[in-house]
Amino acid sequence: MKLGFFTMPLHPPGANLTETLKSDLDQIVKLDALGYSEAWIGEHFTAQWENIPSPELFIAQALGLTKQIRLGTGVTCVPNHHPFVLAHRLAQLDHMAEGRFNWGIGTGSFPGDTEVFGYNEGGGVDSRAYTRAAVETVLKIWSDPKPGVYESPWWRFTIPEPQDDIGLRAHVTPYQKPHPPIGVAGVSPNSSTLKMAGQRGWIPMSINLTPPSLLKTHWDAVEAGAIEAGRTPDRSLWRVAREVFVAETTAEARRIARNGVIARDFEDYFLRILPKGGMLGIMKNDPDMPDSDVTVDYLIDNVFIVGSVDEVTQKLCDLQGELGGFGTLLAMGHEWDPYEPWLESMRALAEEVAPKVS
Repeated sequence: MKLGFFTMPLHPPGANLTETLKSDLDQIVKLDALGYSEAWIGEHFTAQWENIPSPELFIAQALGLTKQIRLGTGVTCVPNHHPFVLAHRLAQLDHMAEGRFNWGIGTGSFPGDTEVFGYNEGGGVDSRAYTRAAVETVLKIWSDPKPGVYESPWWRFTIPEPQDDIGLRAHVTPYQKPHPPIGVAGVSPNSSTLKMAGQRGWIPMSINLTPPSLLKTHWDAVEAGAIEAGRTPDRSLWRVAREVFVAETTAEARRIARNGVIARDFEDYFLRILPKGGMLGIMKNDPDMPDSDVTVDYLIDNVFIVGSVDEVTQKLCDLQGELGGFGTLLAMGHEWDPYEPWLESMRALAEEVAPKVS
């Protein structure tokens, strides 16, 4: 089992953006030194809690401070972007990364962002259709940027005929061939986006909020998509994100999770925003359980991976067994305070837990 990292990030409203960017960057640098294989960085424009509007800029800075960790958008909310500009910006970043770049894609769902870009309910833009069409357009530009008109219900642009005497042509394609690895995040049971990942051979990514009973349906979707496309589904590609905290004893780990930033971020953010969109059910291991039972204590017991080295090792072995296997565990990022216990947790996960998990 490989280890990675996923940061949305998570900072309460009013946090100092300059300082939170430094803190988020330092976490990536520390994880690179610990040998974590990848990190994914989120994108939002109007979310104060998830306060990075350009993961590409963040990645560009992190590239110069890290040595081996792969860095990815987690995710590019595709309806927020024009596909011609997106294709060129990401291709440039892939060259700057010299291949250490993954492209995570998604439809975007944060209410303020959907309103800004006009794909909220009644806004006239089908975010899923836009995403599919935009990704296909980006891939066409990367594979063969032919001159001509490119149009859809949402955009129209022209790639000009080359003028070689002055060096005019669409020429920026990725460093990695045919393109950077593409990751697709899934949220809902039997996710249609994860089915698409299976169809295309892309990286399926399951979010941190769902219990194992729902995670199983994520792989069912990937497998169905792969079989439909005549592919062999590859569990080693599957990323599963979890809240993870390791301490010397299980009691200490639970205390830190229950009284620290993890509990704050869930009680003040996730457990407030998910009910607004009718999404609290993605946290339930029993769809009939009342909303009031979805608490931090319930999540620690049923969704999070919290405990001593031995406890976390056993929980991860159980999770691998229950799901039938996955390739990479993505530990979630938070605004860690105090910082040292988190760093020790990530060290223990890498050096004492992961080698024992199969």
